Amino acid sequence: MEKLRIDLSLAGGKIKNMNSVNNGPFRSVRNYDNFDSFKAAKIPYARNHDASFYANYGGEFTVDVHRIFRDFDKDENDAASYSFYSTDEYLKAIDDSGTKIFYRLGCNIEHGEKCGTFPPKDNLKWARICEHIIKHYTEGWANGFYYDIEYWEIWNEPDCHNADGSNPCWQGTEEEFVEFFAVAYKHLKSCFPRLKIGGPAFAYLPGCRDFAIKLFERLNREDLKLDFFSYHCYASDAEWFATMINYAKELATEYGQEGAELILNEWNYIKGWMAEDWKYSLKTEKGLKGSSFVICAMCTGQKQPVDMLMYYDARPCAMNGLFNSDTFEPLKSYYSIAYFSKLLELGTYVNEECDCKDIYACAATNGQKAGILLTHYNNNDSTEGKLLEITVASAWQGSSARVYKLDGECDMTVVQELKLDSGDIKLCLDMPLFTSYYVEIEQA
Repeated sequence: MEKLRIDLSLAGGKIKNMNSVNNGPFRSVRNYDNFDSFKAAKIPYARNHDASFYANYGGEFTVDVHRIFRDFDKDENDAASYSFYSTDEYLKAIDDSGTKIFYRLGCNIEHGEKCGTFPPKDNLKWARICEHIIKHYTEGWANGFYYDIEYWEIWNEPDCHNADGSNPCWQGTEEEFVEFFAVAYKHLKSCFPRLKIGGPAFAYLPGCRDFAIKLFERLNREDLKLDFFSYHCYASDAEWFATMINYAKELATEYGQEGAELILNEWNYIKGWMAEDWKYSLKTEKGLKGSSFVICAMCTGQKQPVDMLMYYDARPCAMNGLFNSDTFEPLKSYYSIAYFSKLLELGTYVNEECDCKDIYACAATNGQKAGILLTHYNNNDSTEGKLLEITVASAWQGSSARVYKLDGECDMTVVQELKLDSGDIKLCLDMPLFTSYYVEIEQA
C-alpha cells in the first residue's frame, strides 16, 4: 500500500493561481451557453488570446489590436477609430462570471493568411493604440469601463514555428520584435505604472533561448523590468513540466528579470503535434486521462517557481477539455479546474509527504476546513492501479470528512462520508490510473 501524509499544522505558504485558463464564458441569445457552469467553477483569471476564432465571443471583431483598431492610418486619439462593441460584450461576460480578465495585446495565431502578425508600421503608434484600449477598459475612455484588469500582455509566441519553418505569430525578425516590444513596454509602463505589463508568451524557451536573451538584454540596457514574464509549455508528464518551469525561472534570474512574476499561460496535455500523436492528444484532453493530467500539472506547479498557470483552452475548440464544444456541458477536466478553486478559497498550502511515484496531491486549509486534491497519473496507459493510505495529522476533534471521486462514472461525486477523531486520521483510497479525488475535512 502506498502512503501519503499531510500535517494540517504545517503551513507552506499560499495556494497559487494554478487553475486560471485561456478564454471565458459566453452568453447565447438561445439561453444555451456555458456561462453558469463557468461561473460556478470560480476560475481566477481568463486570458483572452485566440478569442477572435470563436463567433460567440464576437469573432473577427474581438480582442486583437488590429480588430479593434481596424485602419492603422486613422487617428489613434479619436474614439471613432476604434471598434469596441464585440470585445465589450465578451469582456463583460468574463467580468460578470467573477473571473478576472488577463488581456493579451496583439493578435491570434495565424496559420493561413497573415493579417495581424506583421511588425507595425510604427511601433510607438501601436503602443499608443494599446494605451487607448487600456484606457477604454480601465479608465472609462470612449464610453468604456472601469474594470480591474491588472495584467496586460504584449504579444504571443513571437518564436513560434511550424514544421515547414513558417512563423504563424510574427512575420518580422527577432531583432524587429525586440525593438517593437521594448518600445511598447516602455510606453505602456510610463502611462500605467500601477498596472502589470509583461510578456511576450514565448512558445518554447529552450528553442528560443538566444531570442529571449536578446530581449532581456535590450530591456536591461534601458533598465526596464518586466512586471511578468510569460511563456508556454505543453507536456505529457510532470517531470518535463517542472523542468520547463525551472528553466524559465533560471533564465529570467540570469538575465536581469528576477523580479518578474513567472506566468505559464498556455499549457495542456500534448503527446505530439503531428499526425496520430496529435489525434491522440486531442482525444486525451477531452477525457479522463486529460483531467488527471490537469490535476497533476496544477499540483506540480504549486510546488515549483511559477506564479500562475493558465490552461489552454476554455474556448470551445479542439483543445478544450473543460466543455463539450457542441452541448457546452462540463467534461472531466472541468471538475479538476473547479475543485482546485476549493483549495484557493481555503488559501493556505499544506505540505504533503508521499512515498509513491505517480500520485500527485495538493492540500490546503483555512484553520477550520481542509481540502486535498489528488490523482494517479502516468503517461503510460498500461500503468497498474494503486491502493493509497492517506494520513492526516493534526486534525480537529470530531471533524467530518467527505470524499469526492472523479473517474469514468463519477464527476466528483461523494462516495464516502465519515466522522473523525482528533489526532492522526487515516483514509484508504482505491486509485486506478487516472482516478482523482477531493477529500474535504471540516471542523465540527
